Amino acid sequence: MSRIAIVGGHGNVARHLHPLLVAAGHTPVALVRREDYRGELEGLGAEVRLLDIENDDAAAFAAAFAGCSAVVFAAGGGADGNIERKRTVDLEGTLKSIEGAQQAGISRFVQLSAIGVDKPLPDDTSEVWAAYVAAKRDSDAAVRASGLDWTVVRPGALTDDPGTGLVEIAPEVERGPVPRADVAAVIARSLDTGDGLGAQFELVGGSTPIAPALEAIAAQSARPE
Repeated sequence: MSRIAIVGGHGNVARHLHPLLVAAGHTPVALVRREDYRGELEGLGAEVRLLDIENDDAAAFAAAFAGCSAVVFAAGGGADGNIERKRTVDLEGTLKSIEGAQQAGISRFVQLSAIGVDKPLPDDTSEVWAAYVAAKRDSDAAVRASGLDWTVVRPGALTDDPGTGLVEIAPEVERGPVPRADVAAVIARSLDTGDGLGAQFELVGGSTPIAPALEAIAAQSARPE
């Protein structure tokens, strides 16, 4: 059994992820800033630790990761139009998570990002969306350059539909929706098997079961250049 730290442990994807990790024999460690989340998250099988993504420093992240063998960054600055939080949560939260993992001696790191954030934006893009895309783009680059055993998962439009277990995974895919439950299932399997190590991939709903879809992306990432 291993402990897996989930930064943003009360997020919508994270709450799907916790029971999947428990079912696979792991202990999810939900890192949250509010004590009143404890009962709900413990009910999902998570151990709860307090962490303030925006105000705590990397040393506090490292302390929160104590005893864990992997880190999942699943936090987000929210959809409230606050541009500043795209930087303080999505970018700086990732940077402190990377440094915290390094300080804690943890090598495995999974980043939950978003589809298409490396592509140029139209001229009429809102300032909030542009800030979000820039934060995700830069944080993904930091993960790739971190020296950790990383995976970057870039899902399409997230929905609350029931998971189907059927996905499309590739370095680039056509934009489309994907249930949060399936995103969580992809992350859980990658953590459990190591498939997707050193890979950045986009993820939408599709026709391929998760296991072979991840195995295919793992085979691609293992090919010599």
